[in-house]
Amino acid sequence: MTSTYRRMLLASRPEGLVTSANLNLDDSAAIPSPGAGEALVKVHYLSIDPTIRGWMNDAPGYLPPIGLGEVIRSGGVGEVVESNNVDVPAGSMVFGMLGWQEYVIMTADAPFTVVPDGVDPTWVLSVFGITGLTAYFGLLDIGQPKVGDTVVVSGAAGATGSVVGQIARLSGASRVVGIAGSDEKCAWLTDELGFDAAINYRKQNVLAALGETCPDGIDVFFDNVGGEILDAALAHLAMKARVVICGAISQYNSDTPEGPKNYLALIMKRARMEGFLVLDYLDRFPEAQLKMFEWVLSGSIKHKEHVVEGLEHAGDALNLLFSGENDGKVIVKI
Repeated sequence: MTSTYRRMLLASRPEGLVTSANLNLDDSAAIPSPGAGEALVKVHYLSIDPTIRGWMNDAPGYLPPIGLGEVIRSGGVGEVVESNNVDVPAGSMVFGMLGWQEYVIMTADAPFTVVPDGVDPTWVLSVFGITGLTAYFGLLDIGQPKVGDTVVVSGAAGATGSVVGQIARLSGASRVVGIAGSDEKCAWLTDELGFDAAINYRKQNVLAALGETCPDGIDVFFDNVGGEILDAALAHLAMKARVVICGAISQYNSDTPEGPKNYLALIMKRARMEGFLVLDYLDRFPEAQLKMFEWVLSGSIKHKEHVVEGLEHAGDALNLLFSGENDGKVIVKI
C-alpha cells in the first residue's frame, strides 16, 4: 500500500458545467489509520448524481454546500481494508457517503451499510441504491398511481426515470410515456422497458407530442427535468393529477433558474405538485430494497450502468448527466 492517496477537492464554485478549474486532484494526503471502532475503506465505485452539482454551489440546501478545499461529496461503494470494528471486518464491501477519494475512514458519525454477499456493487449505487429508491418512493408515495392512469416521466432514460416507468407499469398504469433525448434512448424505453410511447425532446415538439400520446391527459407526471418540459406537462394535466418534483436538471447549471409558467393549470385541474427527498424515507429503505430485489430478479425491472474509469474523470462523468450523453446510471470506477 502506498503512503498517500488521491482525492478530488473543490477548488472554486462552478458557473454552469464543472470544469477542470473548479477541481483539484490532490495526491499528497497521507492514508489515515482507523481509530477505535473505525475502519479504513478503499473506495472502488462512486455514485454520480445531479445533486452533487447543487452541493458545489454556495447556497442553502438539505445538506450544507461543499466547502472550498473539501473533498467532493458523493455516495460510493468500497472495501474495508483495515478495521477496528468487529461488525465490519476487513474484506467487507460497504456503501456510504465516501466522497471523491481513494480512501476514507468509516466512523460512528458516518456509518456505512454492508453490501450483502453476491450483490453487484454497482447495483447498490443504481437500482438498489438512491436512484432506484427515489423512483420507488417518488412514484408510489408522492405520485400514487392508480390502475388505468396515464403516467409520464421526464428524463425517462436516466437511472431514476427508467425505473419509474417500469414501476408505473407494475402498478397498473394503462399508459406510460417517457421523454428522453435521443432516438436510441426512446427505442430502449419502448422496445425493452415496456413504455407505450417515447418522445425525443431534441427532435419533437414536446407540448404537441404529449397531446398526441396522452389523449386523456396526464394523471401522474414524474419530473426530473423542470423548465419547458415541466410547463408542457402542466398544459396536459388530467383532473386531480399528481405532479412529482424529483429534480430539475435543466436548471441546475443556471444562475437564474426558471419556475413553471403554467402553474395555473394546477388550479383548473385541481391538481397537486409536490417535491420530495428520498432521505425522508430512510426508515423504509429495507422495504423498498426487498421489493426492488424481487422485481429485478424476476426480470420485471431492467436497468443500465454507465461506468466511467478513473477518479480524474469524475468531473466529466458529472457533466454527462447534463449533456444527456450517459446511458444509464453514471458510476465512476476508481
